[in-house]
Amino acid sequence: MNNLPFYHIVRESSIKEGASPLLLMVHGFGSNEQDLFSFSRALPNEFTIVSIRGPINTPGMGYAWYDIYFDLKGNKTYDIEMAIKSRDLILKCVEGCSKKYNTDINNTTLMGFSQGSILINAVALTYPKNIKNIISLSGGIDPSIITLSKEDLNDLSFYISHGSEDEVLPFNQAKESLNFLNQNNIVFDFETYPVGHGVCPENFKSMLSWLNKKML
Repeated sequence: MNNLPFYHIVRESSIKEGASPLLLMVHGFGSNEQDLFSFSRALPNEFTIVSIRGPINTPGMGYAWYDIYFDLKGNKTYDIEMAIKSRDLILKCVEGCSKKYNTDINNTTLMGFSQGSILINAVALTYPKNIKNIISLSGGIDPSIITLSKEDLNDLSFYISHGSEDEVLPFNQAKESLNFLNQNNIVFDFETYPVGHGVCPENFKSMLSWLNKKML
């Protein structure tokens, strides 16, 4: 497969010979591939960075990975089938990048924000074989889109952060969802910052430090 299933933008690796590690970016609801890609200039040069765009148009010229619905009482539901389809296509992106951009199929870091964060967690826990690091920003764990792999999950490294003032994906709800990882004996690093639905400079600095250590 030489083509990826989603529109994407790329920052090439500094590695000129041999396969490079892949960092795949998955944006949040209503955003686009440029959002997380703005981090690229500060991220390790060894990575081939690929930032993908969701397949669904949203109001305001944004994109999503699956639709979210609200009833008259404000209760939220979403398209689980589309979420699972996007989860599986994200894995196809990992596989496709190894052929199209000569990335190391066994050295993939996933970075996601909000809806993208929920999806990359599902990708890693369902298909851990080719995933090494997970940077999960302002998201959570959704068991309904996870088919927990029977493979060893202990090689997965999770960096998870969330704003304590988040009103889009409430902090307490997101933190409670991490019980899924605890129940399955999956180790993760969790940090919180006094911000809303976003990544503050301190959060970014800590995330970058974590990622650099994983590169050693």
